[in-house]
Amino acid sequence: GSCWRRCCPGRNNACWATGAHQARCYCDSYCERTGDCCKDYHAACRRAVMGCAVGPWGPWSGCSSLCGVGSEARSRQVTIPPHHGGEPCPDLKQRRGCLGEHPTCGRAK
Repeated sequence: GSCWRRCCPGRNNACWATGAHQARCYCDSYCERTGDCCKDYHAACRRAVMGCAVGPWGPWSGCSSLCGVGSEARSRQVTIPPHHGGEPCPDLKQRRGCLGEHPTCGRAK
């Protein structure tokens, strides 16, 4: 079977070709784990391996609590998703603790 123009990222049961003796062989990157790749998988698909790329972190949000312990969050976007078994994306969200210090906090009872 041939993977020519049939390469798929991840696990995709619809990404196959007819191999020897009419058996299915696969052209998804998961076939490397299961050992059922088409014989030209590496030549046709591995050249197109691309790891995930992400943009810069956005700004931290404001503290979730006006007075006392809360949290802040920030995120970033995927600019290029992984292709054909490339490195998966890193974390896209971060959270950290903060202390809300709104001017009215000292007056609250």
